[in-house]
Amino acid sequence: MIKSLHFGKRTIRIQLTAWYILLLAITLILFSSYLYVVLEHSLLRQLNTTLQVTATQTLTNLINKDGHPAFHTTPESQEMTEQFLQAGIAVRLIDQKGHIWDGFGSYSAIPILIPNKNGYLDLSFQNKNWRVYSQKIPTSEGYTGWLQVAESLEPVYEASKHLFNLMVLGFPLILLTAGLGGWFLANRALNPINEIISKTQAISANNFTQRINYNGPPDEVGRLAKTIDQMLDRLQFAFEHERRFTADAAHELRTPLTVIKGRIGVTLSRLRSPKEYENTLQDLEREADRLIRLTNGLLFLVRLELRPIHSSFLQPVDLTNLLGALIEQMQPLAASKNIDLTEKIAEDLWVIGNPDYLTNLFLNLLDNALKYTPEGGQVFLEAQKKHQQIKITVKDTGLGIEAKHLPYLFDRFYRVEEARSRQTGGAGLGLAIAQEISRLHGGTLTVNSKINQGTKFSLFLPIHS
Repeated sequence: MIKSLHFGKRTIRIQLTAWYILLLAITLILFSSYLYVVLEHSLLRQLNTTLQVTATQTLTNLINKDGHPAFHTTPESQEMTEQFLQAGIAVRLIDQKGHIWDGFGSYSAIPILIPNKNGYLDLSFQNKNWRVYSQKIPTSEGYTGWLQVAESLEPVYEASKHLFNLMVLGFPLILLTAGLGGWFLANRALNPINEIISKTQAISANNFTQRINYNGPPDEVGRLAKTIDQMLDRLQFAFEHERRFTADAAHELRTPLTVIKGRIGVTLSRLRSPKEYENTLQDLEREADRLIRLTNGLLFLVRLELRPIHSSFLQPVDLTNLLGALIEQMQPLAASKNIDLTEKIAEDLWVIGNPDYLTNLFLNLLDNALKYTPEGGQVFLEAQKKHQQIKITVKDTGLGIEAKHLPYLFDRFYRVEEARSRQTGGAGLGLAIAQEISRLHGGTLTVNSKINQGTKFSLFLPIHS
């Protein structure tokens, strides 16, 4: 069974669920606190409005009795008083010393407190809380009395307490439900990743054919699965490439060694004349030279692939002079095969690169063209500026290459004609080296060929101003 994905010591499922619960808890706390404060302020605001309206109504019903204000008793005032009593409102009139002149409701349960100005006060007495609105009223005696309207704060506190209890009791239930939902969603989101893990674990160096082949939506998981499949394609190609290289290198090394071993065995089988020993040594020398060329080519190619050109080895290179010198160098070889080697090189062709590597590249292309061009043929080299690049073309009039071979022409040890390559002494590394040198210089090397129409190699290098 595939274990859950781990992030540190805890699974991603647990972390996602924990973060989900934590964020929800913080959100609920902030929202509930805001709701609690808003509700309490709203209830107090309604209570203040009620007290102020009651004070305004009672002021219209005052009379002067024995030199102080008192409430006038009429049928209308009695009806209004009943309404106030049913609402739990208490009203009283007091003087500056706290003596009560008149009142109705439970005003005696409210503690006496002489205010300094009009406004609201919260008073407590015998575990009861009151909201009191005080307003000055003038008297006929010339001093000021107070009208006080009060209502119990218990309904406000009860409503706030009820809301608080609901929040306290509802929090665990909400968080539990959210946790289960978060766990379910995390499982649903991460199950495709478990599928990816199970399939990738089945992939080994001996089995690169397995792919994830994810069929889900093209979300992040889908893009991850697609990226892994693409990476596996590249790894499979690299492994197969290295396996072919190892097999080809072993084959190339084994052939001259077998020849050397065979020649030595035949020579030692009986006494030979000095001439025969000399011929054998010459054959061994040719095979040794072939081994040296092969190993040198392999070492050079490996260095190119594993270690890019250091900046200290790069410099401006005048391709006009470099190519001209190479043409002169190859003219004797072309003349020995009766091949017409011509060139058309533009002036002032400069690139940034390594002159030794570039010389190796062009020598490989020219040597390859001369090897596979029959006597009386032609090899043409052209170099010119084209679209901020320098284009170097090496074209021959050889037999050409079949289209099926062209995609593999730059592979190591690849030969179009095995027997013909043996005769020319090639090991199938020249074009691979040329391709790698081109890549290291930021260039592109392409090939076009048709049977009986010759072959053309085109190299594009960045121009240096």
